[in-house]
Amino acid sequence: MQYSIGEIEELTGVKTHVLRYWEEVIPGLSPMKDIGGRRSYSQRELEMIMRLKHLIVNRKFTIEGARDQLIAEVDAVNENADLVKQMHDMKAELTDLYFYAKKHKL
Repeated sequence: MQYSIGEIEELTGVKTHVLRYWEEVIPGLSPMKDIGGRRSYSQRELEMIMRLKHLIVNRKFTIEGARDQLIAEVDAVNENADLVKQMHDMKAELTDLYFYAKKHKL
């Protein structure tokens, strides 16, 4: 689903001028723009804005601190995804070794 900047403002309570500023300082917050320059936010961007608002309003982070926190969270997710992939690869290798050993009565 796509959201206009006005819809994002309604859903999050974050003013449009703040959203535009966050686009400049937060990596990954870059809504698509049509030929007329109207923004179209994705669900992921909506969730990012809600997380930013939480960090800034509730947790009292500065914008820089919130940006760094978001980056750290993304890095942690990516690291976990890499670990999960490695575990799946190891499981596949162990399964192959098991069946090879069983077949050759090792």
